[in-house]
Amino acid sequence: MADVEDDWETPRSAQPQPGNYAFDLDRALASVVSLSARIPPDAFTAATLGVERAGNGVLIGEDGVVLTIGYLIAEAQEIWLTTGKGRVAPGHVLGYDQATGFGLVQALGPLDIPALPLGDSRSVTLGERVVIGGAGGRRRSVAAHLVARQEFAGYWEYVLDEALFTAPAHPNWGGTAMIGPKGDLLGIGSLQIPHQVHGEQVIPLNMAVPIELLPPILDDLRTLGRVNRPPRPWLGLFAAEADGKIVIVGFAGKCPAQRAGLHEGDAVLAVAGAPVQGLADFFRRIWALGNAGVEAPLTLDREGDVFEVRITSADRQRLLKTARCH
Repeated sequence: MADVEDDWETPRSAQPQPGNYAFDLDRALASVVSLSARIPPDAFTAATLGVERAGNGVLIGEDGVVLTIGYLIAEAQEIWLTTGKGRVAPGHVLGYDQATGFGLVQALGPLDIPALPLGDSRSVTLGERVVIGGAGGRRRSVAAHLVARQEFAGYWEYVLDEALFTAPAHPNWGGTAMIGPKGDLLGIGSLQIPHQVHGEQVIPLNMAVPIELLPPILDDLRTLGRVNRPPRPWLGLFAAEADGKIVIVGFAGKCPAQRAGLHEGDAVLAVAGAPVQGLADFFRRIWALGNAGVEAPLTLDREGDVFEVRITSADRQRLLKTARCH
């Protein structure tokens, strides 16, 4: 997450201008709110994500439902939403989907802003103009372009079959609105990713979760707080690709992988005897073993010593504190 002061704004040259779009830009940006969350110090995610989190959210329903990126609100006991005009309302966590990364918040007071209609990111072609909208209108938004659609694997056991990448990058990316040419919501900002171009030059990109992943799970998140499907097996490890190998780089607390004796620096060679072919393949092979609680057989390389280990997986959601209403 970006740590951005209240008086910041994007450079004027990067700000979207109404004449460049065929929709009411200011009305669309008015749907974006700033979001702040407070998490208990003993929460499972406190050590990795912090106890005070800040980002953005987008009003998607006239009933006060705000869509954001889930890591901002995971285990939040207190949430505040602020519109571009300064209206403040408390919020309550409705749900968080670990698979997509979406999080839902219910505003507990009137926001008096328009809801942004949901679109479909597949309607936009590469190179097409989009707006990455932050809370605060044009001065806190970025005129951007869609530069890539591709698979994304996150070190925390997360995979999107097709993520959206835009440039230039928004500096306060968490929960931003990716607004398309029709003034509809195409995605929710998740990360800032470094991208190497022209030799050693590196530029930042924003990664967004495509909005078309939301409708199939929206009712479940509203009513159940999670998606009504069997939970995926979770090992609680952080992994990265290095020198053609999948290397363990950390752990999420006292997780199944750590209890099974894995070490940082261990390289994962295979899952259930099948060689892994990259980070996304590693995670998918774990998920294909069954539901949370299934045993995951891994082949590891520890400084040249190749051995087998079996990890009893867990349901990550069970480790998280549930939200309480204001």
